[in-house]
Amino acid sequence: MEAFLQYLTFPFLLEGMWLTLRIFVASMVGGLALGLLIALMRLSPYRALSALAWTYVWLFRGTPVLLQLVFLFDALPFVGIVMPPVTTAIIGFSLNEAAFAGEIIRGGILSVSRNQTLAAASLGMGPLLSLRRIVLPQAMRAILPAVGNDAISVLKGTSLASVIAVNELTLRSQQIVAQNFKFFPVFAAAGLMYLTVTTLIAGVQFLLERRVSPDVDRSKRPRSETALGRFFGFRLRPPQPETAPAPVWPAAATRDGAAAARGAPVDLVELVGAQAARTGGDHDGPFVRCADVWKSYGHRAILQGIDFTVHRGDVVTLMGPSGSGKSTLLRLITHLEPVDRGEITVGGRHVGYERVDGGALRPSRHVARERAQARIGMVFQQFNLFEHLTALENICEAPVRVHGERPEVARARATTLLSSVGLAYHADHLPSRLSGGQQQRVAIARALAISPRLMLFDEPTSALDPELVSEVLSVIRRLAEAGMTMIVVTHELRFAREVADRIVFMADGRIVEEGTPEEVLERPREPRTQQFLKLVQE
Repeated sequence: MEAFLQYLTFPFLLEGMWLTLRIFVASMVGGLALGLLIALMRLSPYRALSALAWTYVWLFRGTPVLLQLVFLFDALPFVGIVMPPVTTAIIGFSLNEAAFAGEIIRGGILSVSRNQTLAAASLGMGPLLSLRRIVLPQAMRAILPAVGNDAISVLKGTSLASVIAVNELTLRSQQIVAQNFKFFPVFAAAGLMYLTVTTLIAGVQFLLERRVSPDVDRSKRPRSETALGRFFGFRLRPPQPETAPAPVWPAAATRDGAAAARGAPVDLVELVGAQAARTGGDHDGPFVRCADVWKSYGHRAILQGIDFTVHRGDVVTLMGPSGSGKSTLLRLITHLEPVDRGEITVGGRHVGYERVDGGALRPSRHVARERAQARIGMVFQQFNLFEHLTALENICEAPVRVHGERPEVARARATTLLSSVGLAYHADHLPSRLSGGQQQRVAIARALAISPRLMLFDEPTSALDPELVSEVLSVIRRLAEAGMTMIVVTHELRFAREVADRIVFMADGRIVEEGTPEEVLERPREPRTQQFLKLVQE
């Protein structure tokens, strides 16, 4: 026992442990950074990049790390590249770890629903911002356990560096045993050193997993934000209304903000009217114009020559059977998907397209920026709230990260909007803690936070229980009263009759019939419309 304790504090072994730790930390940092790049290349739509990343993973996962270290140390000098043993070990372990980390990160990214990236894109977030703020924080739940396990393997694998004369812990242990033949105390001391570090790694893994877990009560977490949390979006503190500076809004909106701070209900009509005054344009023609729009997925035609317009302040409902192209049309308007043929303008401008010589349209290189400038709010059928952010944080995300608003201003407005949809006391709740109706109302508030000129609703009540439908429809009714320009995909006949200025009935990718609610719902002309209404009313 005395010999064991002696070797546990033996400077020669402690120096070896310190060198092992340096190689391990440097290799993990380099491997994870390169692994993220490999993962993004594997997910790239460009086949050359994807193939290059796949080849890298195939090569480094398929050959032993021992051979890779020997190759770097012995073969590279023949081409004039000579590196010290420790540097060679760090590069070798980093290159090997990148292949495994890349697949781990790729799997984590794929585990995040595509609806999350669609929601981020609809708010004007670009691919990199969406990756950093929305995708990676959620992917961490899948990535961290695998990376923690991999990190322990890398730590233990550093013993292989002895093959290229790196005097790390294992090699030093062998050197001592070769002199005094005390196998047990020397290797037991070295083993305990490894075990201590792996325990620390497991502890860090546990804390990080707890950090990103959606099941942890956020009210019990520390109030301080870390730089990592702010960067990745793990935590954005809820506002302190009593101390937040008053935002510079029109008088009506400022009064509403004060009411929200007291928990009082807010007049959504007055609030949206104030926002519309700030974002209104001087475009005189149709606010939304779709001209000969075509869209196909493979050989299946979804939209076939769609022509229709929406004027400022109009509420247009799209109705029709499933698969008729209603949701696709909404995604085309905000350029979440590209148009195959035809053109769409919002406020007289194309979103995500630019004209070239000859008058043809081509995709713009600044799609995210143009989405943000178009100020189109979209509410999805499945809510698509960011699962790792609270209700308040969901609403603040786009104003702060996309439109550059000061956090205190965005938080004050978010508090106002939550109050306006009846959720003032749910600001710090994660989406998983909210009912379906509450989630959809938060989604509406999130869309309103960007001061939209146009609101798109994609069957906002179809995923809700019948008793929750009314609370969402009441919010949309109040938006209509406020004069918000809206296109609503819905099968709610009563809602369409009460709120819509015009109903557009679609089937098989075409507009079959359109007119006022009385014309379409009470006196439909087309047999296809009559058949659909009969089925819905039964």
